[in-house]
Amino acid sequence: MIRKRSCLIFCGAFLFITWNAILVLLLWGRPPQGRDQKEGPEGPPSNVMEDVLRFANAFESELEMQKKILLQIQNHQLLWEPSDNKPKVTAAPQPAIPILVIACNRVTVKRCLDKLLQHRPSAARHPIIVSQDCGHAETAEVIRSYGNNVTHLKQPDLSDIQVRPEHKKFKGYYKISRHYHWALNQVFKTLGHLSVVIVEDDLEVAPDFFEYFRALLPFLKSDPSLWCVSAWNDNGREGYVDPGKADLLYRTDFFPGLGWMLLREVWEELEPKWPEAFWDDWMRQPEQRRNRACIRPEISRTLTFGRQGVSLGQFFDKYLRYIKLNTEIVPFTKLDLSYLKEETYKENFEKEVYSAPVVKYEDVKQGQLQGPGPFRLQYSSKDSFKLMAKNLGIMDDFKSGVPRSGYRGVVSFMSRGRRIYLAPPPGWTQYDL
Repeated sequence: MIRKRSCLIFCGAFLFITWNAILVLLLWGRPPQGRDQKEGPEGPPSNVMEDVLRFANAFESELEMQKKILLQIQNHQLLWEPSDNKPKVTAAPQPAIPILVIACNRVTVKRCLDKLLQHRPSAARHPIIVSQDCGHAETAEVIRSYGNNVTHLKQPDLSDIQVRPEHKKFKGYYKISRHYHWALNQVFKTLGHLSVVIVEDDLEVAPDFFEYFRALLPFLKSDPSLWCVSAWNDNGREGYVDPGKADLLYRTDFFPGLGWMLLREVWEELEPKWPEAFWDDWMRQPEQRRNRACIRPEISRTLTFGRQGVSLGQFFDKYLRYIKLNTEIVPFTKLDLSYLKEETYKENFEKEVYSAPVVKYEDVKQGQLQGPGPFRLQYSSKDSFKLMAKNLGIMDDFKSGVPRSGYRGVVSFMSRGRRIYLAPPPGWTQYDL
């Protein structure tokens, strides 16, 4: 095929050279004009000048036509040559996916930004926007030190927020919600982006963080049963994930946050009713989720290092500090991710879960399971779920009736090297609010 294409290019070039050679010979071989005509005292007769002008115009037209032929040859060469050296001219430009960093008063935002810049494949495709609340001078100076590598936005409304007396200790959550509202409006309405990945200033990203979101953006845009993509696994601690399944992705009914992608049309839906506080728990309510799912990984693509914050380190020492961050680069954009489509995923997931043998809690806890797995550990109520989850070391809380990382009531995790599905009885229909 390559030899045939090379021959076509060579023939085109040969015809170009031959045509010009014939043209030059014709011009040289043309009989001299005006030799049998008598010249007047003022010089050669006027028809000689007309011939010269006519030849000049003809030659100029010929050159223009030859230029077009050369351009056509070059264009065909671009199409025919292997794509190792030259991009396909038919490839559509990929949309930019900006990274929005929510910052306040932590100078350790430097760790977050350093990792983002280290792993970012393209500044044009992934502009980094840092939105800072609080007006903290030292943090602002750290952000400014990155110059044109980041866009530094400052939340203009630093006023105090009046809250109910019993919510006085939660005032920080009100300010965070106000900041999110303003920053997302800046990204979508002022800057005009179509999507965004949101991280906070205490997150470190994995080497394939950008690859992960680029691969999943088309899924998020085309599947109305999805409303976010998250880089986070709530039960992603070392020992609770399969280290050999860095490419494994799930659908989840739980909104994970902690590095997540949002589309502009979803923001247009949420923005008019954005809450005054506790925005992440508000996102998990049925009125916002509307039975939509998120995509999340087996192994997290973000790691939180911020023990101190408005949550006062809730869950950090017991769970979050032990989350395993992926270290290998998975080429997600080259993988077949069609298994994540809703009907395909639901059918395959339920088949795997409910065809797995049922085991006893004591056998899981004591590591007495026989065989490679997977296994199904069945719970009958919220209380039984919480009891088993707590004793097995996974997160045991519910948000609007949904367990963390759950899909159709099922939570997947590893225990002593075996896959366990903590699942409700067959025939599950809906969450218990």
